[in-house]
Amino acid sequence: MSNVLLIKANDRPADQAVSVQMYDAFLKGFKEANPEAKITELDLFAQNLPYYDNAMMTGLFKDAKGIPSEGKEKELADLANRYLEQFMAADKVVFAFPLWNFTVPAQLVTYLFYLLQAGKTFKYTEQGPVGLAGDKKVVLLNARGGVYSEGPAQAAEMSLNYVKTIMGFIGIQPESIVIEGHNQFPDRKAAIIEEGLRKAHEAGASF
Repeated sequence: MSNVLLIKANDRPADQAVSVQMYDAFLKGFKEANPEAKITELDLFAQNLPYYDNAMMTGLFKDAKGIPSEGKEKELADLANRYLEQFMAADKVVFAFPLWNFTVPAQLVTYLFYLLQAGKTFKYTEQGPVGLAGDKKVVLLNARGGVYSEGPAQAAEMSLNYVKTIMGFIGIQPESIVIEGHNQFPDRKAAIIEEGLRKAHEAGASF
């Protein structure tokens, strides 16, 4: 039985957040097709996610080297490792997130920082870094109001590209489903969203 982790990085109401609608559509499709599957939902906005700072970095460094730590360093390292262990234990992972100001919400950046740990999700070799988490199936659900897949705004798209880069660095080649342009083209908004949600639901059913 698959262990599925669904990660939501948007706290806006569903009727105002297309990435949340995508999350809900995907989850519905998956549950309909896999009623017995183990599902863990992780709402990043509902978590306590301290910024990745010197204390956390030092605690994780000591942990990786087998050096005892204490106090704030140990507390923060333990917290980051709990999220990492949850991610690594999942067979399948879904990220749902918007493009906000050309990138992703800060909560998602912080979470991804927790996952990037040398010796656990990647390692350095003479040929360069090698990912260690490539045994997972990952889907990225991304929504952006304008068109960023082509045209003049393409170079400014640092949300989907950022998460894909992180996943690739740790050895994962994710599938992506994108809804875009619904704010740029208000006359076609309903149709654009409807088509994207259909794809999200179908992806969930086949996940």
